[in-house]
Amino acid sequence: MRIPAHSVCTAIRDDIVAGVHERGSRLTEELLARRYGVSRVPVREALRTLEAEGFVVTRRHAGACVAEPTEQEAADLLEMRTLLEPLGASRAAQRRTEAHLKVLRGLVRLGQERARKGSSEDLRALDTWFHETLAQASGSQALTATLTQIRHKIAWMYTVEAPAQPVDVWAQHGAIVDAVARGDGERARALTAQHTERSRTAHRLRFSGGAERADRVRTSQHAVNISALRH
Repeated sequence: MRIPAHSVCTAIRDDIVAGVHERGSRLTEELLARRYGVSRVPVREALRTLEAEGFVVTRRHAGACVAEPTEQEAADLLEMRTLLEPLGASRAAQRRTEAHLKVLRGLVRLGQERARKGSSEDLRALDTWFHETLAQASGSQALTATLTQIRHKIAWMYTVEAPAQPVDVWAQHGAIVDAVARGDGERARALTAQHTERSRTAHRLRFSGGAERADRVRTSQHAVNISALRH
């Protein structure tokens, strides 16, 4: 069975974000094909996609390499997020479905519960799920895809400190959902703008390298699960 290029792309991107493939390192088709248990064709297609996304660059005499973003590029990503997420929330207030509201309200309940218990790892996953669902509720595939790509790149470039008062963060989420449920686009936009602006202070660049890089690189020398790639 031919493994889809998008599945290989996801696997390579995840490893880049995790630091398995370090910034500036070469990405040879042969080694990647062996690592992910696929032919070179889907790897080649995946590298083209990742280059378009900004995770990979092609260098003369070196070929495909992991990109090395500058501090300005990293800062620009946070600014883009603060501009686009409020737009998504405003659109969601006009276009959300009952299914979107059900998921968002459920996530807020879970987030508030976990915040009271201090479950930081659960909160990170729930926060990602919340913002992904809010973007999907905008009804714009282009906006959702752009925000997803921005989130991936922010996760690659930054480490995010756990909020000092997670209960307050989830109260903000709850207020955003209330505005979306009422169809109040301006309120949803304003609350999301405040929320994303506050979260910027929790982001710290990963560019220091050394020990910090070693801490974030996951043990990944084992073979990639091909059955997972197929799904």
